[in-house]
Amino acid sequence: MLTIDSLCWLCLQPLRIARHGVCSVCLTLIPKLPSCCPRCGLPARSEKVPCPECRARPPAWSQLIAVSDYVYPLKWLIARLKFQREDKYAPTLARLMLLAWLEARRRRGLMRPDLLLPVPLHRMRHWRRGFNQSERVVRLLSKWAGCRTHASALVRIRATQPQQSLEAQRRKDNLLGAFACRADVRGLHVAIFDDVVTTGSTVEEIGQLLLHHGAASVQVWCLCRTLKSESK
Repeated sequence: MLTIDSLCWLCLQPLRIARHGVCSVCLTLIPKLPSCCPRCGLPARSEKVPCPECRARPPAWSQLIAVSDYVYPLKWLIARLKFQREDKYAPTLARLMLLAWLEARRRRGLMRPDLLLPVPLHRMRHWRRGFNQSERVVRLLSKWAGCRTHASALVRIRATQPQQSLEAQRRKDNLLGAFACRADVRGLHVAIFDDVVTTGSTVEEIGQLLLHHGAASVQVWCLCRTLKSESK
C-alpha cells in the first residue's frame, strides 16, 4: 500500500524514487530560463558575456546561477519549506540547485566555490520561524557539491523590513549595514545561496561585505531569479 510520501507532491501520482518528492513529469513543469546574462541572471543575448548594464555597473558577484523564474511549481515548493516548515522539501530543492550548478559548470566552466554560505536571518526572525530555510538547503547542497559551509559565517546584525514589501531603492537602503562577516574568507571563492533573488539587493550587500573581507570572488546561487523587467 502506498503512503503519502510515495506520491509526487505536485500531481499525487506514485513516485519511482520516493525521496525525490517530485516525479519526472512534474519536473518538466519547471520553466526553463531563457538566455540570461551570466552575471545578473536576467534575460540577455549572450549566456557567456555580461550584458551592457553589468559591464557598465558590475554587481559585487561574478556569476549567478538559478534554477528557474519565481513561478509555479518552484514558488510553491519554496513556500512550503519556508512558511509551512515542511523540512522534507529541502532535499528536493537542494537537488534542483545542484543540477543547475552542474549545468552551469558544463556550459560556462564555472569553478567550484571553496565556501557556500546561506543568506542569514536576523535572530528574532529565526526564532519566530524556527529555522533558516536557506541553511537547510545549503547543508545538503554543500555536501553534494563538495565544498565547505559555515552556518554562522554571515550574521544579520540588524532587523530589517521584509524585502518583498519594498520597492527597489528602498530594498537597498533597508539592507545597509545589516550583515556582518564572522569568518576568515581571505583568498576564498565564496558562493552565496538565497532561495529567491529579485532586485539582488540582499546578495549585493553580502557580496560587497565578502569582498571587503578579502574574498577572491563571489558567486550567487538561487533557486529562483525573478525575471520581471522591474527586478533589475
